[in-house]
Amino acid sequence: MREMTLSDVRELERRIGRIWEIGERLGLRPLPVHFEIVPASVMYEIGAYGLPGRFSHWTHGKAYQVQKTLYDYGLSKIYELVINSDPCHAFLLETNTLLQNTLVAAHVMAHADFFANNAYFLRTRRDMVDIAALHAERIERYEFEHGKEEVERLLDAVLAIQEHVDPSVPEHPAGHSPQRATRQRTPYDDLWDLDGKARGPTENEPEPRRSSLTPTEPIRDLLWFIHEHSPVLEDWERDVVAIVRAEMLYFLPQIRTKVANEGWATLWHARIMHELDLAADEHVEFARLHAAVLQPAGRRLNPYALGYEILCDIERRYGTEHLFLVREVESDVSLVRNYLTEELVERLDLYLYERRGDELVVVDKDWESVRDRLASELGGNHIPVIVVEDGDYLGNRELYLRHVWDGRKLDLAWAEKTLEQIYRLWGRRVWLETRSDDGAAPLRLSYHPRERHRRHRSAGASPD
Repeated sequence: MREMTLSDVRELERRIGRIWEIGERLGLRPLPVHFEIVPASVMYEIGAYGLPGRFSHWTHGKAYQVQKTLYDYGLSKIYELVINSDPCHAFLLETNTLLQNTLVAAHVMAHADFFANNAYFLRTRRDMVDIAALHAERIERYEFEHGKEEVERLLDAVLAIQEHVDPSVPEHPAGHSPQRATRQRTPYDDLWDLDGKARGPTENEPEPRRSSLTPTEPIRDLLWFIHEHSPVLEDWERDVVAIVRAEMLYFLPQIRTKVANEGWATLWHARIMHELDLAADEHVEFARLHAAVLQPAGRRLNPYALGYEILCDIERRYGTEHLFLVREVESDVSLVRNYLTEELVERLDLYLYERRGDELVVVDKDWESVRDRLASELGGNHIPVIVVEDGDYLGNRELYLRHVWDGRKLDLAWAEKTLEQIYRLWGRRVWLETRSDDGAAPLRLSYHPRERHRRHRSAGASPD
């Protein structure tokens, strides 16, 4: 594939200057952006890791191999990547044409405006590129001191629950002491079982009362709770938990605003490109590229198209001033709940379907049902809400978690594998309360290496 020539790069620099002039005239107020043209290998490495220079883990390598293979076979292509920082870092693919990178630069400017002005990004670390590099150095040091396999096993456990963070958790929630448990794992831990305290309740035993020490209210930030209260983690292990949590909190706004952010960038790249002094054939090529961005994606939702159509409809109904207000305050969930109309659902041909045997069958085209399903799955809402109910269950520092029921069942096999990873971090029996297959009766899962997995279907499963 042809790479950009020196003259192409100089022309692109000129066009980026014009893009900034036009965008600012139209009302955009972006963070400054540093552009870099890179080969595909660098582009896909950053795409897989999420940040340049981030710590190594096999899941990142797997993601890189998948993305790079799709690119090599012509099945997928990342045209750009932009990092939320100050200045933002934007990476352009060297095999893009001049027009493609012009379009990408306009798209990036709108992303930088969204990062600068949307409420969900205001508390993010703008220096996370540098922070991630420092995190990677610390993890490399732990690999040298404790062995790569030990660090990777720890990362396996922490990354298994990395989505269970909450940016609203204060530094020390009410009812919690800032002092962490310091007792370390010893060869005599099995002795704790001799008096029977470590046994879970049998089906015929009354439910034990829960300790009122921690927490006074359910905690949604599982990583925070483990970092602060795990009875077995060493200091370096707590640091790894803190590293993963800090980076996940950085990524969380991007997860919560994927549709709004991509819709915003698509809307403004279209307007900026129409005002550029492009040749006639480039305008035709741009129209083709823009249409491809908005093309339906089969059974998958196209966030660019959904966000673009909702934002265009908002401007048509309420005006451009309201459009900028939406950019400041909305997430994907609120954008869909507040602004996805019956007319848009019909125009975008959105519907609900399910697999019946070997066929996919449309089961509901009611616009409110579609809106509610989208709101329940966008912005990270596909991740089940798991809260910490008790860090001292049965008076033996067992960890009691509860699935906040919203009508969607857990994948129990997946949940049990996750409990094994949480045990690695907590060092005591781990419990998870959810609902049975029919959604009616309480169901409790528990895990301890000696007993393996157990499922308890007794009534009154909540600890009280």
